[in-house]
Amino acid sequence: MSAPGALMAAAEGGIIGDGRTGANLALAAGALGLALAWPATSRAGRRFSPGHPRTGGTAAVVMGAVGTVLAVLHLATADGGPGTGNGLVGAVVAVPLGLGAVLLGRRALTRSAARTTPPGGRPPTGEAPPGA
Repeated sequence: MSAPGALMAAAEGGIIGDGRTGANLALAAGALGLALAWPATSRAGRRFSPGHPRTGGTAAVVMGAVGTVLAVLHLATADGGPGTGNGLVGAVVAVPLGLGAVLLGRRALTRSAARTTPPGGRPPTGEAPPGA
């Protein structure tokens, strides 16, 4: 099965259960992305940190994008409206969760790059300049 076919089947509930399960999966991915992005964003501004904020920011962007894609696919394939048990409301909530995770993860990546790049964009002494 191709990747688009697998995503469509997952959004319709064909692989992972009923329609509500697809929305819950999108909610979980978006919430996990936010849970990863929040500490990565707060650590990116610190000089000393217990973990590398670039790893947390990248994981948050990926999880947020997955949650958003699953939520949008679920919204596109859901039958009925809100309150019918198809998980439509859960998918609507999962879209901003996923987008928030992507934005916070991107912010952590940007802040991390700003802390590791020396002024003027020059590499530290002893390393070859880019393109040399």
